[in-house]
Amino acid sequence: MNLAGTGLATVGALTVLTALGALALPDRVRPAWTGVGGALTGAAAVLAGGAALAGQTVSVVLPWLLPLSGVEFTLDPLGGFFVAVTGAVAVAASVYGISYTRSPVLRGRANQAVFPLFLAALVLVPAAAGVATLLLCWELMALTSLLLVLAEHRHRPAVAAAGRWYAVLTHLGFLAILAGLLVLAAHASNDSFPALRAAARGLSPSVAGLVFVLTLVGFGSKAGTLPLHAWLPRAHPEAPSQVSALMSAAMVNLGVYGIVRVGFDLLGGGARWWWLLLLGLGAASAVYGILQAAMSTDLKRLLGNSTTENMGLVLIGVGAAGLFADSGNRVLAGLALAAALLHVANHAAFKTLLFLAAGSVVRATGTRDLDALGGLRAELPVTTAAFGLGALAASALPPGTAFVSEWLLLQALIHGLPATGARVGVADALAMPVAVAAVALTAGLAVATFVKAFGVGFLAKRRGGVSAAGSGPGPLAESPASMLAGMALAGVGCVGLALLPGAVLPAVASASAVALAGPAGVVGAAAAVGGAGAAGAVGGAGAAASQGVPVVAGAITLRLAGVTGELSPLLLTLALLAATVAVAGAARLVAARRRGWRARREARLWDCGGGPMSARMEYTATSFTEPLQRVFHGVLAPELDVAVSHHGQSRYLVRAVAYRRSVPDGIERRLYTPVLAAVDTWGRAARRLAPGSVHRYLGYGFYPVCGLLIMLAVWR
Repeated sequence: MNLAGTGLATVGALTVLTALGALALPDRVRPAWTGVGGALTGAAAVLAGGAALAGQTVSVVLPWLLPLSGVEFTLDPLGGFFVAVTGAVAVAASVYGISYTRSPVLRGRANQAVFPLFLAALVLVPAAAGVATLLLCWELMALTSLLLVLAEHRHRPAVAAAGRWYAVLTHLGFLAILAGLLVLAAHASNDSFPALRAAARGLSPSVAGLVFVLTLVGFGSKAGTLPLHAWLPRAHPEAPSQVSALMSAAMVNLGVYGIVRVGFDLLGGGARWWWLLLLGLGAASAVYGILQAAMSTDLKRLLGNSTTENMGLVLIGVGAAGLFADSGNRVLAGLALAAALLHVANHAAFKTLLFLAAGSVVRATGTRDLDALGGLRAELPVTTAAFGLGALAASALPPGTAFVSEWLLLQALIHGLPATGARVGVADALAMPVAVAAVALTAGLAVATFVKAFGVGFLAKRRGGVSAAGSGPGPLAESPASMLAGMALAGVGCVGLALLPGAVLPAVASASAVALAGPAGVVGAAAAVGGAGAAGAVGGAGAAASQGVPVVAGAITLRLAGVTGELSPLLLTLALLAATVAVAGAARLVAARRRGWRARREARLWDCGGGPMSARMEYTATSFTEPLQRVFHGVLAPELDVAVSHHGQSRYLVRAVAYRRSVPDGIERRLYTPVLAAVDTWGRAARRLAPGSVHRYLGYGFYPVCGLLIMLAVWR
């Protein structure tokens, strides 16, 4: 029985059934129907992706569905990895949405019917096996996600603005992908991926470079890569929270998938400047994204900027893998790509948890402003625990989820410093140290960012801006059961990936083998890593290293094959827990011996005579990051505005002082603002060409035709 084919067929059937039910069922049962259908669709996707990673393949051709080319799907281990990750995110988000979408705005027929179509598009993009099929699924994904982002556009003006940014940039990216794949398909016998692979061998370096750059622009924009990231911190916060989780934890991954599929698989690798460019863009995106996240006071916008950072880290790994592969070091190439793909899975887990927890906060308080939030720990204990777990997972600290993948990435980069051999140039010599510095800097800034978000938003004293769903001061209500269940599922994924990454690394190695070895090496590579489970991990990893694909052995202890490195996340976690318990117990024991076991006296700490602290005396999110603003002032260029108003009787009597400090997106201000101003100027000027005169409109056609005829007569 082909489980991969069964899973894909189940995805299609459940999508149609769920969408039709969402259109026909009444309001009170529609959210539950859509949520259960989406969860089952995600489970079917996990089944299909897992079967593909285990070695099963499936090919489906529907020539009648699309004119000229038809529709063709093929699921290999590389596509299966992204399908499985997408399905896992969909399960948690759909369960969460059962209660979250019961509001009158989100339970409408259109919104509920579009959701399963969006899930289907996310699953089918990695399974597409032809240019027309990929573009069709990609456009379906873009349109359905845009409709979901705009779900609340009638109630909040910011949603409409975010939708416009997303629509423009996502379709510009689509045009770049279309142009790049059409250039490649023009040299092939048809638009199927096997034909493109065969045609890529005969491409000139300039044509191959053009295809890579165009597709990098298109897929990179979906991954939130600089400078095409401007849509991401706008659209992700304004979408409903379960949609935000899907976009940030699943949809952006498909941008990485497209780069890997085209750059490694279809084009078969390429010039070194391809991967140097990708590595540079990844490093810039990682550092700039986490800086913007550190400065943000909007909880969901912070998470959106964090997505740009993490996708930048993934692209660093992909770019480094391309450099190592071009140098002939297949082991380091496999290690770098495996680290990148593992970080894709890790990021999907903790970003799902963080967005779902942020949605729980918004539902309870009615605000996303960290300067107004505080004191949520007492009244939202489960949400606080979920966000705390997600913050730890995103901070790249042990035992966090991101720690293992970033450790593997650093191992590849550090071992790659002397590994490029005689082919080292100036750019190559700078690339690896800069990449190591970028990863280290983002790890430190990520810690500061999530300490700010968790400490200020959840652990600080309750502020006046916190209200019960915007209805005024009062007790906050914890989220319903289905929302808590969705967060619990994402939390289990975070804990599993943090403590037992060896359980998923063979699947990651199988996916990276497809990209690095190409179609001829898939079978051997998959066989090499197939035994790298709990029992046969050491032998499987050794075989994988001999094939030039990763990398890692052991279900509990990770031992790098071919290079020096060893890590045991589970044992490290147990050691940290034991040390924490020992230190806390020793402190309590010493204190108890000093004053006696039962003699306990409480006294208020010395406060310099100021009295107990109030919420106004604690750090806000803005004040917490003010030192970072000073350090990175040249990059962030914060804007300061002080407005002083005076009494009418005398200018010496100050009535009020308004202080405003903001950190705008510098790239947006320097790049997009001039472009938008130029477009606006051109649009105003173009209005003069259409004054309503029929004679002028006829002249627009008459005079160019006459001029063309005169030119033809002269040339002849």
